Amino acid sequence: MKFGWLICAPLLAAVVPAAVLADDPKDPAMRGSAARQRDHEIIRQLNLQQLAHVRERDARYAEGWRAWRGSEDHADAASNYSAQSRAHERDRADYAEERARYDRQVAAWRRAVQACRAGDYFACD
Repeated sequence: MKFGWLICAPLLAAVVPAAVLADDPKDPAMRGSAARQRDHEIIRQLNLQQLAHVRERDARYAEGWRAWRGSEDHADAASNYSAQSRAHERDRADYAEERARYDRQVAAWRRAVQACRAGDYFACD
């Protein structure tokens, strides 16, 4: 653990000053209105580029989903889901039935143990 800190400390020391000065309101380079306007425009362009990228990505995703919904795989997936859902419900019912049977067996075994300890030696088998 000590070695991890020793490795991370120089990296942290290098990154923190840049992060602290990232948006310094007292930055001498940003005192003029032209510099602030230029900075504003750069940020606006970056935001617009990111928006375009996200819209393009979402359009690709939407097209992929439309293609999948129109394919036979979608119908197979829907029918598989229904079949798996029915199988799951059967498994749950089987589990409940098996659990009830197990609980009955354990209760009978405990009664037999109590009877055996009470002296009913026929219950000890």
